[in-house]
Amino acid sequence: MQITVKGRNFLVTDELRDCVARRFERVSKQVSDLARLEVELSGERNPSIAHGCVAEATLHLKGVTLRARESSEDMKRSIGLIADDMAVQAKRHRDRRRARRESRAAAAGIATMPPVALPDLPGSAPAQL
Repeated sequence: MQITVKGRNFLVTDELRDCVARRFERVSKQVSDLARLEVELSGERNPSIAHGCVAEATLHLKGVTLRARESSEDMKRSIGLIADDMAVQAKRHRDRRRARRESRAAAAGIATMPPVALPDLPGSAPAQL
């Protein structure tokens, strides 16, 4: 999974980049290697906003885009919250895809079964197909 970390009104340090990579390991195990994750970290400087550290994540998968946004007093806490939220969303998406694929395979398997000749029982008329 390719991870891009951007900052808006916020300086992104190597420590924060490592924190993002470490927190999103669980998500990367659930999605393909072609997935793209964009994390945007921003700082709100308005004193009337209680939770000034905002983290937003966008995960681009094949055919679907997952998003999460959290804010708190600490940037690492915000990153942890969006990582947990994104892991839940990725697991839900993976399970839905798996269930859909299995149900389609089961339906296709039943529909394409060739007819089977039944053995004749003694004393009965021969079976016709």
